[in-house]
Amino acid sequence: MLRSIVGAFTCENDRKKIRGTVVLVKKNVLDFTDLRSSFLDRIHELVGQGVSLQLVSAVHADPSNGLQGKVGKPAYLKGWITTITPLKAGDSAFKVTFDHDEEIGQPGAFIIRNNHRSEFYLRTLTLEDVPGHGRIHFVCNSWVYPADKYDTDRVFFTNQTYLPSETPGPLRRYRERELVNLRGNGTGELKEWDRVYDYAYYNDLGNPDRDRKYARPVLGGSADYPYPRRGRTGRPPSETDPNTEGRLPLLMSLNIYVPRDERFGHIKMSDFLAYALKALVQFLLPEFEALCDSTPNEFDSFQDVFHLYEGFKVPAGPLLDKIKDNVPLEILKELVRTDGEGFFKFPTPQVIKEDKSAWRTDKEFAREMLAGLNPVVIRRLKEFPPESKLDPKLYGNQNSSITKEHIENHLDGLTINQALEKKRLFILDHHDTLMPYLRRINTTSTKTYASRTVLFLKDDGTLKPLAIELSLPHPDGDKFGAVSKVYTPAEYGVEGSIWQLAKAYAAVNDSGHHQLLSHWLNTHAVIEPFVIATNRQLSVLHPIYKLLHPHFRDTMNINAFARQILINAGGVVESTVYPSKYAMEMSSIVYKNWVFIDQALPADLINRGMAEKDPDAPHGLHLVLDDYPYAVDGLEIWSAIETWVEDYCSFYYKTDEMVQKDSELQSWWKELREEGHGDKKDEPRWPKMQTMKELIDTCTIIIWMASALHAAVNFGQYPYAGFLPNRPTISRRFMPEEGTPEYEELKSNPEKAFLKTITAQLQTLLGISLIEILSRHSSDEVYLGQRDTSEWTLDATPLQAFEKFGRKLADIEKKIIERNGDERFKNRVGPVNMPYTLLYPTSEGGLTGKGIPNSVSI
Repeated sequence: MLRSIVGAFTCENDRKKIRGTVVLVKKNVLDFTDLRSSFLDRIHELVGQGVSLQLVSAVHADPSNGLQGKVGKPAYLKGWITTITPLKAGDSAFKVTFDHDEEIGQPGAFIIRNNHRSEFYLRTLTLEDVPGHGRIHFVCNSWVYPADKYDTDRVFFTNQTYLPSETPGPLRRYRERELVNLRGNGTGELKEWDRVYDYAYYNDLGNPDRDRKYARPVLGGSADYPYPRRGRTGRPPSETDPNTEGRLPLLMSLNIYVPRDERFGHIKMSDFLAYALKALVQFLLPEFEALCDSTPNEFDSFQDVFHLYEGFKVPAGPLLDKIKDNVPLEILKELVRTDGEGFFKFPTPQVIKEDKSAWRTDKEFAREMLAGLNPVVIRRLKEFPPESKLDPKLYGNQNSSITKEHIENHLDGLTINQALEKKRLFILDHHDTLMPYLRRINTTSTKTYASRTVLFLKDDGTLKPLAIELSLPHPDGDKFGAVSKVYTPAEYGVEGSIWQLAKAYAAVNDSGHHQLLSHWLNTHAVIEPFVIATNRQLSVLHPIYKLLHPHFRDTMNINAFARQILINAGGVVESTVYPSKYAMEMSSIVYKNWVFIDQALPADLINRGMAEKDPDAPHGLHLVLDDYPYAVDGLEIWSAIETWVEDYCSFYYKTDEMVQKDSELQSWWKELREEGHGDKKDEPRWPKMQTMKELIDTCTIIIWMASALHAAVNFGQYPYAGFLPNRPTISRRFMPEEGTPEYEELKSNPEKAFLKTITAQLQTLLGISLIEILSRHSSDEVYLGQRDTSEWTLDATPLQAFEKFGRKLADIEKKIIERNGDERFKNRVGPVNMPYTLLYPTSEGGLTGKGIPNSVSI
């Protein structure tokens, strides 16, 4: 108001004006606007402490300001006091009017100062009718805190794209300084308003201050325990161990530091907490019921497990529909569900929805290795018997004890050599990964084996298990090799029950491998260094930043939550997955063999013997097993990503020399190798980033890992493992031996014996509560082929290429539906009548078992 009066006396209003619109979201608490902060911000407005913006020239430098772009006069947001603040958090639009200054010319950036008491989320600034330039749009998508929280001004650039060498001179210093700010100085504890991206070891998993039994080794920075880097928080060390970072109290978990723009948005956070609270209630009610049971903490029968999903339904009706449409909090919507889910009961997992017993069949057991939760481990068997790669000097003879007598009568008339030559033998092999830790793991409450499962490819394209080998370390020491026993299929009597237990032990191995390696290590952990390096070394103006940025959404936040409550000492993973306190340490040992270029889907399939190079075949590969749903769908997604990346990069880079001379790109790749994945910096197979092909391959792999690979191993967790007998995560006792009470129980009550062997009730409830949360899409999810704004770049050719990418993904969706309906492909649906949809690109929110989000966002 005062500024308007002054302007009237100075004839300010007679000058040429540039009018603009700012769209922002006021500070909120979950789905609601923070009304207290909104009120105090109005007070600041009344005393002249508003939000100011200054345009920065892209064409005229200011000699008095180090040849940086000339800065215009401040303009202030209008109507903050008079604009009604909605109760529900959402966008608010404010007008702003700038004086037109010929010396500014074309604006290329703007400076914003928030003189209010509280922060806001700045979405966009749009300038209309800029003389000589028309409409200019700025995509911001960043939290802006009060100006006194920053050492330097906040600067935002237009959505123009520039390689470093092509940046207009007046903007170059702004571009460089912004990257310096984002790197920080490497010291001090970081606060919520800090915008610092920096690296740290995984030294925050242990909690020795609580008890020495919660001490854990530091992962990263050593040859013994290499690991990708995580985001630095700067918290002080623990009191009892200077190498371990102090931990936040559990109730403060949501406040763990990540750069503010990496935190969940208010919709995602509301969804996340709603699902968590719902899961907590579902977890507690059966536990209370179990207190009155004759065998607390045990399921006595499969019917006890089925009871978890059999709640009463909330009746549908217009009143509840109206509540759901108008109540902003996702948590209240969860309490009034009318979609068939039981009230305060777990949703029925897809694997038992159509048939409650089909999961126990050998055919389904084998099918899920190709179209289940962990379809990235099975490999073609190239030698028989299977051989170990463990050092015999340390571990003795670890080769398989499976003989031809175990399997040769079940090869449809083939000899073993003929089956190998015809590429019809396969193996799910967890032996070498687990054996070095098995002796220590079995000192905990876990009692398990290292497993190998050999399978045969039938004429109808399905697999049948031939034998399962269960191995233990030799009681006299590792150098004496393994003590192994081989089990073969049986349907009836105690032999059939023993075979079901053998499959359960193999599934326990596979569940741990899935959760710790396929899921956590190979997507969540390895992607985080790319998030950090990209923000530290690539400007928002850089084409590769614009390409990759959507694929990093929410990753640092979900990983920080994981370190705080899931993968920490005594956390949910150690409580529900068989390696227990050795879980993360084991993942570090496996990371020793991680190679970036092998994460490409074609390379992975070739390395596992599941595909062979064939220039005449689609995607340049011939699948050894045609009906391999993960590989078939995955190769189409991979090819679509690769084509999109090539179209995009080719627009900005015309020659290999342009790649080599891109200073930001080279700094990014150097830092990624030497810092982000610093323990692998001497790995000889890193791309050198000297050619267009290396750039395209690198970006394709990053996008694949963050989107499709994560979707394939994450969103099937509840559909397949929500019924834990299908995917047990722990075994609590060894295989019953004849003559023992456990063997007699197996004969008389096989269901009870099975359930007493696998995950107990408490861990089951905790585990399925967790995976229900992790398997849900938030209501604001952005999927592959989508962007959260259509104006993410001004360049028409990349926009057209992105539209083509979206159309290709839509075509892939149609093909997936067609393949799932084709009865020739028996692995796509299986005995449980559960179509394979984990690589179906789009989805609705919630628990759907399909959809590929852009990023590792949950």
